Amino acid sequence: MPGPKHVEDRDWRGDARAAAGIAVLFPGLLVAVDAAAGCTHWQRVLLWTALGLTLFAVLWPTRVRAAPGLLTTRGLLHRRRVHTDRLVSVAWHDGVAQRLVLRDLDGNRLEVDPRVFAANPALWHLFEQGVRASLSLGTVTEGSDPLRRLSRLIDRQTVTTVFKLSGLDHR
Repeated sequence: MPGPKHVEDRDWRGDARAAAGIAVLFPGLLVAVDAAAGCTHWQRVLLWTALGLTLFAVLWPTRVRAAPGLLTTRGLLHRRRVHTDRLVSVAWHDGVAQRLVLRDLDGNRLEVDPRVFAANPALWHLFEQGVRASLSLGTVTEGSDPLRRLSRLIDRQTVTTVFKLSGLDHR
């Protein structure tokens, strides 16, 4: 039985709706406050509209899609892809937003939030298949620690989910 042709981040649509909602509601509230205060000018409406567009651009989620041997991300302005079955390096960057940075033999580079894999088991499965192919071919020159860290994150998320679904979660 063949696997799926591709899998997408199942939370993306909700995140996109939230980004659009915030980008519309927040400036709308600011315009309403200005109107209630009696200081609605076209310059202020323009400023709040620009703020809303900026919020939209900043909050818009990256769409992650996996196919056998391929991982693709798509934002507002760019689309990136790496061949997971030909990875050269995997790096984990901490900070305000954790990022997994992947590079393949063709020089392609992609950044993805590791939590996307934890929230999407099917996406993780296709990604892991590609990584295993890269490891078996010996193309991965650096990145064994980040891959172990990602695997532990996925395992913790899986255990937490199993405990919650079985009613054994005591938190």
